[in-house]
Amino acid sequence: MAQADLKPGDLIKPGQTPNFGKREGTTTYIYLTRTLDAATWGAELALGEGPGRIYIVEPTGPTEDDPNLTDRKFRGNPTKSCRSREPLRVTGEVTDWQGHSPEALKAMKDNLERLERLGVELIDD
Repeated sequence: MAQADLKPGDLIKPGQTPNFGKREGTTTYIYLTRTLDAATWGAELALGEGPGRIYIVEPTGPTEDDPNLTDRKFRGNPTKSCRSREPLRVTGEVTDWQGHSPEALKAMKDNLERLERLGVELIDD
């Protein structure tokens, strides 16, 4: 599976295989964040071949706080993470982002693998 290669005007829609948690089904939401740090984690942890990408998007419908983060991990939504059942329209791409250190990335991946082994569902979709 290759990383998405999107252009301005393209739509990102629900119904895709998730990058986290159970991967047998498809998502009913599309997820976005309003912070570069959270977007960087998403790009670094995304499945697929090639470099991660960070797209600038605009919702085409209503959004709500992402309960996977805000209710479970980060009270008050400091990551400014949201989800929507409506598509997101790509308006641009961030190309000059800097990834986390190899040590931080390994620690995050190890933690996600540990949670998966423990049966912790990472996405409440």
